[in-house]
Amino acid sequence: MMLPIALSLLLLVAATASDFGSPHCATGRTTIVELFEWRWDDVAAECERFLGPMGFCGVQVSPPNENAVVSGRPWTERYQPASYQLTTRSGDEASFRDMVARCNNASVRIYADAVINHMADTSQSGVGNGRNDSWDFNDWGTGCYTGDQRIYNYGDTNQVRNCRYEGRADLRLSKDYVRGKLAEFMNNLITIGVAGFRVDSAKHMWPGDLENIFGRLQRPFIYQHVPDYDDNEAIRAYEYTNNGRVTNFRFGKYLNDVFRRQNALKWLSNFGEGWNMPASDDVLNFIDNHDNQRDTSAGSVLTYKQSRLYKMATAFMLAWPYGVARVMSSYNFTDATQGPPSTNEVTDRVVINGDGGCDGGWVCEHRWRQVYNMVAFRNVAGSEPVANWWTGADYQIAFSRGNRTFIAFNLESFDFKATLQTGLPAGWYCDVISGHLDNDKCTGATVIVREDGTAKVSICGRSSHPFVAIHIGQKIGNEVKTLG
Repeated sequence: MMLPIALSLLLLVAATASDFGSPHCATGRTTIVELFEWRWDDVAAECERFLGPMGFCGVQVSPPNENAVVSGRPWTERYQPASYQLTTRSGDEASFRDMVARCNNASVRIYADAVINHMADTSQSGVGNGRNDSWDFNDWGTGCYTGDQRIYNYGDTNQVRNCRYEGRADLRLSKDYVRGKLAEFMNNLITIGVAGFRVDSAKHMWPGDLENIFGRLQRPFIYQHVPDYDDNEAIRAYEYTNNGRVTNFRFGKYLNDVFRRQNALKWLSNFGEGWNMPASDDVLNFIDNHDNQRDTSAGSVLTYKQSRLYKMATAFMLAWPYGVARVMSSYNFTDATQGPPSTNEVTDRVVINGDGGCDGGWVCEHRWRQVYNMVAFRNVAGSEPVANWWTGADYQIAFSRGNRTFIAFNLESFDFKATLQTGLPAGWYCDVISGHLDNDKCTGATVIVREDGTAKVSICGRSSHPFVAIHIGQKIGNEVKTLG
């Protein structure tokens, strides 16, 4: 199948660039969603019925290649490749190709989770199709010197990058044959129409090896999985930024601390580089992902299970002009290893309720009004800088993005009422947190902006969503509408 013309032109243009930092979004779109463990036919349908109309840029899908089948069918089996054939419990190659084509036609890009550091756990029985040459893997003689070749010391960069992560056979990325086969796999996905990759376990690979592999690609969007929570990490995110963006784990960690009231909301005025995080052009930000939302250490990350705070943190991420933003779309779980909703080991279809939410064990945070309306907010804000920063008490802030958007938060237990400068043109605006514009009327709260750009803002501290957001795309009597 040939690349869709629009996407092929984007990749051709990007081929002259010096990095892999562009997500190749269609014009006016900015935000990625991770549809974790969704079936390919459900992803395709979601692109057409929701993600496209609501202005999402793209979808991160689970690893598309064949994996080991593990007893109990945990989610982690998707990260144990058995071959590079495009067959998984999400669907076969035909359904994958159909999904990519349909999503691209809906102006929604597809980013594949690429597991290229390793193959399946060496204790698993059976092998995938194709070559199974032990010379293609690291062992005691190629940089790993632990007795059973597993990683025991995460302070030792050689162990982390040369030994077996959780016992999984570690590919020898220093070998040209291995590099070539991995690039062949990734270029095949690009030819199908995939716009980029989340590179799993990037911290377990040498940056130079990744540079060699990526240099063989048709310049897709690259964001590398490099957990780097503090300056004491042996392997740091900045080591990988020459190869593309990195997944910014500090972003969600720091916002977790703020919205759990362990650090004041008012200090977010320089959030990003000012908080010792990488440059905006080097990061992909998120509140949680499929991995750390299962972290058993209490209070380490916000997830759908703390929905009130999660919505607020997600709204701040989508309002703030730093990096590329990715929102999470989960399924309910009670056990950290639990796989997706399924019947007889077949992944269940995602059920869409009459109110637009999900059922059948699927959470679908991206379908929460406070999330998808903020995706539109981010699109409308565009590249406008932060302006009109305001703080009340320690946990009360407000700011605008130029003269296009305005948002205010109240994380205090008490109410606040204040006249604030919004930066927006005069008029009546619909608060997109409590509702939206429908037939030139607000289904939720209305905010009146005066001729001088100020508005009376009132937020109840005990509200289930104690924040307000307005933008020029949701202004009564305004012909400018959001993509939704």
